[in-house]
Amino acid sequence: MFARLRQAGFDVMVKNHAEAILGVDFPAETAELIDALLAVSIPAGELIASGGGEARSTQRLRRELAALGWRKHNFRIETTVDGVALGDGTSHEIDHIRRGAAGTLALEIEWNNKDPFFDRDLENFQRLHAQSIISAGIIVTRGAALQAGLPGLVEGVLRGAGIDGEAPLVAMGMKDRTARQRAAVARAVDAGMDFASAFARQFVADKFGVATTHWSKLADRVARGVGNPCPLLLIGLPLTAVVPYSAASEEL
Repeated sequence: MFARLRQAGFDVMVKNHAEAILGVDFPAETAELIDALLAVSIPAGELIASGGGEARSTQRLRRELAALGWRKHNFRIETTVDGVALGDGTSHEIDHIRRGAAGTLALEIEWNNKDPFFDRDLENFQRLHAQSIISAGIIVTRGAALQAGLPGLVEGVLRGAGIDGEAPLVAMGMKDRTARQRAAVARAVDAGMDFASAFARQFVADKFGVATTHWSKLADRVARGVGNPCPLLLIGLPLTAVVPYSAASEEL
């Protein structure tokens, strides 16, 4: 049922019979999720937009899912004996849940977070599934090809916009960069690399580096059994989800 995603370049992994569960008990909900993911289109310029808060691309996907009924929810679990609560209980906030006739799906989008958030998500899914609260857990993150292609996409933005130094980045409203970051780019330029290449390499390493949420970090955890035995659907956004920069269609 995920052929359309795979054909479009998405990374897709299913664990613990998730595909059978989604196909039989949640076909409509899964189809609407697939349609929303196939519609994701991220202008490359957003990759270097001023930070602070969630990326605009993630916000758009969240709004679309919320409109389809995938809304934030905080599950609270308490143990009681004869009506008396034992302890304060536990809470599990999920960014998107979708209730269907056969049960509930839980979904988290990890576009660019610290990679331990994958542990949190998978362990939350595990606990909620053990209590029969959710039927399956879903995580969406950056796919392997997208992760590998980020330097080229960022470099393309700078070349397309004619940016050849730090000053134009500040002028366009980019978040102030640290002295360490600026010095690393300057050293690479002094060594013979042009500014666009030097900036892209340093910027991606800092903002989208190996310790952030992307496909290989998620796959590593699942391979170790984190989240078992919860049925899992894992999706990595493809390189084609990001539209290369065009000065004619995108203003920085």
